[in-house]
Amino acid sequence: MTSRREQVLAHVVLGAFALLALWPVARIVLGAGSLETAWVEGNFGTYLRSSVIVTVSVVAISTFLSIMAGYAFGLMRFRGSQVLFYTFLLGLMVPLEAIVVPLYYDLRDFGMTNTYWSLILPQAALSTAFGTFWMRAFFRSVPRSLIEAARLDGSTSWVTLWRIVLPLGRPAVLTMIVLVFMWTWNEFLLALVMVSDESLRTAPLGLAFFQGRNTSDEGLLAAGALIVATPVVLVYLVLQRHFIRGVLTGAVKG
Repeated sequence: MTSRREQVLAHVVLGAFALLALWPVARIVLGAGSLETAWVEGNFGTYLRSSVIVTVSVVAISTFLSIMAGYAFGLMRFRGSQVLFYTFLLGLMVPLEAIVVPLYYDLRDFGMTNTYWSLILPQAALSTAFGTFWMRAFFRSVPRSLIEAARLDGSTSWVTLWRIVLPLGRPAVLTMIVLVFMWTWNEFLLALVMVSDESLRTAPLGLAFFQGRNTSDEGLLAAGALIVATPVVLVYLVLQRHFIRGVLTGAVKG
């Protein structure tokens, strides 16, 4: 059992690290110039709209596919499941930087570059790889007795998944949604390579171009960064309780 002195020391150390982590954020918030000026000059309304379209699409597609695949790999037995699962994991092992050039040429051959699909499909595929791994871990932790009882009651696999098992995994699903949302929203390289039309630029890419035009105005740059970061912060604040619960549950269950 820790003593009072150890607890105080721990809080002091954690507080110091928290201040170090929050100091850059505080500088941006305090140093931000006119948000209205940055919004108009930076055309952030268009960039945020593109980011919302791409991010919501990626989250919806990858969440649905991850739940389905995670359920199959976690609770169903079929031939080749192990090989197929490790094939999915290649999406976690291969960095985007290694495949972005051949991916560009493939999508160009299909006439999909400079479209939203060139941003949505690759990120949905990469996010599904992580989501499948994440949801498989949850489904494997579900008691087998619950599944067997549902089958004895005549429930199909579809009913068992959506009405019995998945409601128990709400923290895991919401944690996955938050992570995929943050990764997709902050993606820069794919948007830089795949789109050239300004109306298709996502918020991080638009911020980079805005920075290039306003290198000497730190207040305006801080305002632009604040505009781009706000949606991610809001999503995290709304879902932080479920996010922390999902992460801790995953850590406990291994």
